[in-house]
Amino acid sequence: MSTLSHGTGPSTVLTDHLPHGTIPWRALAPVALMALIALLPAPDGLPQHGWYFFAIFAGVILGLMLEPLPGGAIGLIGVTLVAALAPWVLYSPQELAKPGFKSVNAALNWALSGFANGTVWLIFGAFMFAMGYEKTGLGRRLALVLVKLMGKRTLLLGYAVVLTDTVLAPFTPSNTARSGGTIYPVIRNLPALYDSKPNDPSARRIGSYLMWVAIACTCVTSSMFVTAMAPNLLAVELVKKTAKIDISWAQWFMAFLPVGLALLILVPILTYWLYPPEIKESNEVPKWATEELSKMGRMSTREMLLAALVLLALAMWIFGGDLINATTAALVVVSLMLLTAVFSWEDMITNKAAWNTLAWFATLVALADGLSRVGFVKWFADAVAAHMGGFSPGMAMIALILVYFFTHYLFASVTAHTTAMLPVMLAVGSTIPGMNMLQFALSLGLTLGLMGVLTPYATGPSPVYYGSGYLPAADYWRLGAIFGVLFIAAFLLLGLPWIAMMN
Repeated sequence: MSTLSHGTGPSTVLTDHLPHGTIPWRALAPVALMALIALLPAPDGLPQHGWYFFAIFAGVILGLMLEPLPGGAIGLIGVTLVAALAPWVLYSPQELAKPGFKSVNAALNWALSGFANGTVWLIFGAFMFAMGYEKTGLGRRLALVLVKLMGKRTLLLGYAVVLTDTVLAPFTPSNTARSGGTIYPVIRNLPALYDSKPNDPSARRIGSYLMWVAIACTCVTSSMFVTAMAPNLLAVELVKKTAKIDISWAQWFMAFLPVGLALLILVPILTYWLYPPEIKESNEVPKWATEELSKMGRMSTREMLLAALVLLALAMWIFGGDLINATTAALVVVSLMLLTAVFSWEDMITNKAAWNTLAWFATLVALADGLSRVGFVKWFADAVAAHMGGFSPGMAMIALILVYFFTHYLFASVTAHTTAMLPVMLAVGSTIPGMNMLQFALSLGLTLGLMGVLTPYATGPSPVYYGSGYLPAADYWRLGAIFGVLFIAAFLLLGLPWIAMMN
């Protein structure tokens, strides 16, 4: 059995495989889309600089889908282009005319703002946790235990991942910490036991299946409990301030329960059908895992030390919300791993997957924030509101939920989406005669976790699994769209009638 090596993520530089001087169509397509949008007139109500910014954003997203370069490089090129063209794409004439305003300095601050985002560094911390599991051998030990108990059937391993996430979710208000920092470092050791390697055709043996089950199920658990994801708590507060409606923990949980249970049962099975693993059953691997555990012997001092540090992080994530930020807690534990030689500084700086993901997600956070800054998000929401006249309350609710859900393609943060879009959607809903605002507010809030499945940047853990090397870009975008449609369909068909009965 091979050991799991660090991958650089699913990206490959396509030009490496082409004749010198050849520009692949995958590199030309984003540029062509950018130019096409920019040449079209700006829609009514949207400032010209906002339209130009959207053109660049659309080109970056297409680049991330086609991958002519690694994701981090595409994001860096995108923010650099915006910063270089800031007077035309980032700032309005009124802002440029303000006395003392220097667009060159302000644009640079904007371009680097993503690197100050806490979630970006929490994602980086998750990669460091994973490296600690690998360096000490603790990850391999835990993976072997799982395989010994449940490794006979791949589907059963999928349910083990779902069960673990569901148990942790009510107590961990960061899905990045829960899934990216706790679950991913363990399950990333499982594929190697089946000789399933990242960035390799063998990824589909079992690694790709497990990684998709993990990210998809954490999106479900993130919606199931109000305390499973920080933006849920923000949504409750915004609903209280905007619509004067209080939503309790129990009310949230009961409203999502039928949808949550159905999806948690279905995610491993749906993934098994839609993205099937090549290894479905193995009688020999559990026996082999038992032998390997015997060879490993008792836990080493470094393994026990890492286990203690992980438990410390988990305790701070669950109980320390009022005392220490989740990202700070992760960085504290990473620092302790360095001090106790769980891994070295050299290990840390040579972890290409971690640094690539950090650069990629930090630049995307800045670009997504720019959409709100230039007025694109508000313009889009106002355009939706203008077309709601004549809809019945029920149809209007469904239409607004769908708009709210699928506009998440424009955001690299559920928190940013909640902040920018939730008050606008609530305001639109309040203008529709007969709208049940409690049902509407609950419905919007309950979709926040689910929308995290849409893209490789949709929620905190997404870049971690995308960067694992087991989920190529084309597969991730395709599965994200399929599961996104399935998730929102399940919510509309099961959740809305259930919430209506509750109220």
